[in-house]
Amino acid sequence: MNASTQHDFTVTETPFRHQQQCDVLVIGSGAGGLSTAVTASAQGLDVIVAEKATVFGGTTAVSGGWLWIPNTPHAQKAGQAEPIEMPKQYLKNVLGDHYDEQKIHTYLTKAPEMVDFFEKSTDVKFNIGAAVPDFINIEGSRVGWRSIVAAPFDGRVLGENLHLLKPAIPETTVWGMGIASGVDMKHFINTFNVVSSFAYATKRVIRHFIDLLFWHRSTQIVNGNALVARLLKSALDQKVKLYANHAATQLIYEQDRVVGAIFKTPEGLVKITAKHGVVLATGGFPHDDVRKKQLFKHVALGTPHFSAAPGTNTGDGLKLAESVGASVCDHLPWAGAWAPVSLIPRLDGTLGRFPHLVERGKPGLIAVLPSGKRFTNEGDSYPAFIKDLFKYTEEGALARCWLICDHKFIRRYGLGAVKPFPISMQPWIDNGYLRQANSLDVLAQKCGINVTNFVDTVANYNSHAVKGEDPEFHRGSTPYQKAQGDAIQQPNPCIAPIQKGPFYAVQIVPGSLGTFAGLITDNNACVVDRNTQLPIKGLYAVGNDMNSIMGGQYPSGGITLGPAMTFGYIAAHHLAKQANIESQLQHAVQMKHEG
Repeated sequence: MNASTQHDFTVTETPFRHQQQCDVLVIGSGAGGLSTAVTASAQGLDVIVAEKATVFGGTTAVSGGWLWIPNTPHAQKAGQAEPIEMPKQYLKNVLGDHYDEQKIHTYLTKAPEMVDFFEKSTDVKFNIGAAVPDFINIEGSRVGWRSIVAAPFDGRVLGENLHLLKPAIPETTVWGMGIASGVDMKHFINTFNVVSSFAYATKRVIRHFIDLLFWHRSTQIVNGNALVARLLKSALDQKVKLYANHAATQLIYEQDRVVGAIFKTPEGLVKITAKHGVVLATGGFPHDDVRKKQLFKHVALGTPHFSAAPGTNTGDGLKLAESVGASVCDHLPWAGAWAPVSLIPRLDGTLGRFPHLVERGKPGLIAVLPSGKRFTNEGDSYPAFIKDLFKYTEEGALARCWLICDHKFIRRYGLGAVKPFPISMQPWIDNGYLRQANSLDVLAQKCGINVTNFVDTVANYNSHAVKGEDPEFHRGSTPYQKAQGDAIQQPNPCIAPIQKGPFYAVQIVPGSLGTFAGLITDNNACVVDRNTQLPIKGLYAVGNDMNSIMGGQYPSGGITLGPAMTFGYIAAHHLAKQANIESQLQHAVQMKHEG
């Protein structure tokens, strides 16, 4: 930071309940923050992780737990390595003018190294997604081998520390038990159709109720919850200090560098100084109303935004960094990681947010606007769904739509928070989340949908769906859409008619899994000063606090967690290198004085 940038911090005037020191201070505990902490500790640095919430895991803990990383050791071992030019070409085609060669090259070369480190040196383990396609079927895309997911984790291994783990979104679980994508979900969908699936699901459910009896929560941990659990186990093994209920309120800036932070805790203010650096990993700004209005066009136009990310993600890291000269990117085409969300009335009066990532692609469902007309390929990626919702919402109207299905569909696949057979739908009907009617016209009236258009839309859809066709939006035309469908349904795994009532609807509003716009950083995740464009000494940003290297686009699932862990790994190594340089300088000065 140049001398012309002035910062006035009077932190010493406030009495602190506690004061602590460390080598590296990480603020936030998602995959980005914890990967930084574990890597830095493995490099011999003393690390503190300070988390605002009462539990650890951030957005990662409620995510799918996927990472998009071409050429992982898993792919290489299976003989599925690919030239780096292939994923680069794919990203160039998707990102367009926002493609950053330096950052993308850094990511694609360092990410496999990061995975190798964690699998060999920590409790973090991954499974390969051998058949998980990229979102967009264009040059450079690939069907499988670019995605990995955290391996399921036995929560009992954490012992008394299991309470540190943030639970998944309740409505995305079955009685509190997480269901993993892929084989796990297929077994549950086919529980009452396939004997082996019934046995599998029964074993899982029995184990879950035993867990509830002895642990008061599920210990069969999957998805992003498993990734956090594995990172937590690794952090504890590395003697990383984990502090919950620590809300960062101010960075400490002294002698031209960031040297720590002030935290508000239930016991009072706490000052933590960091000898080598502070890493911001507070989860972006999905619940910062001011910044959303600045960067989300639909919010500025009057449509509320409902993120599925934790409510504690209020943009703290961005504000802290801006206070010492950093800047937040304001020119991405999309500043949020869009996803369709439904609002769930809870008994405590709050609204839960359910991200619709899976069932939209199953055969026998359509989405309609209040006009009663379809507007998108329902089985396309979740960001594409919301982009089309924005595009086809009438000017001045609130962006919203409805997912529509029949009884057969909802009993097989569920719909949002409503679970498949044999779990009762009645509570969801009673609280208004799920609309039900014996006829399409009555369903439309209950939802405020144009009745005539809606009935015509379903009739037109059905006339083609019986043949497995969708001439209007071509569902089932890409590898991603086919993977989202149901192979049992033929000739098109993504298409089935909506024929026999009762019929059902759930309202969808614009939401997100997090944010893309973040702090401008260099290739080492060092936060850059807005005036000098040079690194602010001692300050790093990872995860959703760091501006997305994907340029506001969503090429595939896992493009948030992959860079989060990779640049956390990179930041930790940069911190260790700087610590070594500083140690050598101090030693040289000491030798000079002694001489």
